[in-house]
Amino acid sequence: MRILVIDRQPLFLDAMSRLLASPPLQAQVVVTRSSQEAVSILREAPVDLVVCDVRADPVPGPELPGLLAEHNLEARVVLLAESEDVPLLVASLLCGASGFFTKDAPVEEFLGGLNAVLEGNYAVGQNLLQPVTARLASQAAGAPRDEDRQLSPAEHDILVMVGQAQSIRAIAQARGTSNETVRNHLASIYRKLGLHNRTEAILWAARTGLIHPVTGSRD
Repeated sequence: MRILVIDRQPLFLDAMSRLLASPPLQAQVVVTRSSQEAVSILREAPVDLVVCDVRADPVPGPELPGLLAEHNLEARVVLLAESEDVPLLVASLLCGASGFFTKDAPVEEFLGGLNAVLEGNYAVGQNLLQPVTARLASQAAGAPRDEDRQLSPAEHDILVMVGQAQSIRAIAQARGTSNETVRNHLASIYRKLGLHNRTEAILWAARTGLIHPVTGSRD
């Protein structure tokens, strides 16, 4: 596995190199402080993943997927940002990147997200889910989709509750059923909608207008 890391800070590049080169990924890591150099690096040898700071220079992180596409270079992109730059990450949801995390995300969560992206999925840090779903829900047209019509009433209700970030236990209690029954419904929902995990289900529900914008934190 070969991963390219783009960031302006040498100390961060060094720390990220050590993390990605260690188990469980054990990747070959290439680093650069210039996002423009990514094109040259990928032309020399392909990479499986690009991890890029949202404020990369001279090409900002959100513009990197488009730049690579212009040069017919294929690589999945994960964007990183400092906690104060969360609005930049949220505003970049449709830029073509496959993952979005803050730099203070727990290591286990971050590495799990990278694995999800490498497997072809979409990954968002847990601390970004609320602002991300709020933005997607506020932009949603709200029209039913063909995939949504495939869901049974029970599956539809459970998807709404998942979109509200409710746990399997909470959903089971609200519906008066078992955790296993909820998991079976979720497996069916994922299969029908082409989803892979709860994060993708939450984002799907927000993007299609199935849930309303979340404006405050929940206890």
